[in-house]
Amino acid sequence: MPETSSPDDGASTFRAGPEAFTLTLSLGGRYAGEQNWAIQPERSALVARVQTDFGGVLPELRRLQVSRLHPRFLTSLGYAEGDGRGRATFETTFDRKTGLVTLRQGKEEATLPLTTEYHDPVSLLLWLRGLGEEERATTRLTGGQVLVQRLPDAEVGDVPARAYFLRPGGAYVYVEREAPHRLLRLIQPTDFGPVEALLQPARKGQPERRRRRGG
Repeated sequence: MPETSSPDDGASTFRAGPEAFTLTLSLGGRYAGEQNWAIQPERSALVARVQTDFGGVLPELRRLQVSRLHPRFLTSLGYAEGDGRGRATFETTFDRKTGLVTLRQGKEEATLPLTTEYHDPVSLLLWLRGLGEEERATTRLTGGQVLVQRLPDAEVGDVPARAYFLRPGGAYVYVEREAPHRLLRLIQPTDFGPVEALLQPARKGQPERRRRRGG
């Protein structure tokens, strides 16, 4: 059996369950799209679906990410990424029976031994919600090791938050200090500049946004 990725020698303190929330994207203070999260248990796993609709100052583009997670450790059981219209353009499968990780991108396929637990880009963020007071932590994506560095606590919209910096990649993640440890703010470097994602409160009767191409 693969060992649990460091520092996952125990289960995450965050317990994911049915949940839905929306992050609004901005670039240089201007609207750049939306990201909708939906998390729910399915069979023996948690499944997180993240649909990102870029727009505004960014080219209109949709990205759909689907992550299957271990319900206790929140490590990845499988990951797929595409435009939501058909077959995934990138897919990772963790087969514990054969002890192999299979990566598919287009028609290309590669395998490597499954010797530890891995995260994917979605499961990593959910795992961070339960990291607690760790000052430093390491975990792994299929592309290599990720170093998580704790930054001084901050406030996001008057909500106390734990702040993390991820290397490589240079992303910033802000997690609500108190339960339910919501993802409050993300900052991700891109070719266009740093894109910020900010949690939007659910509002009853909020009018639906104009549908974009591909919607």
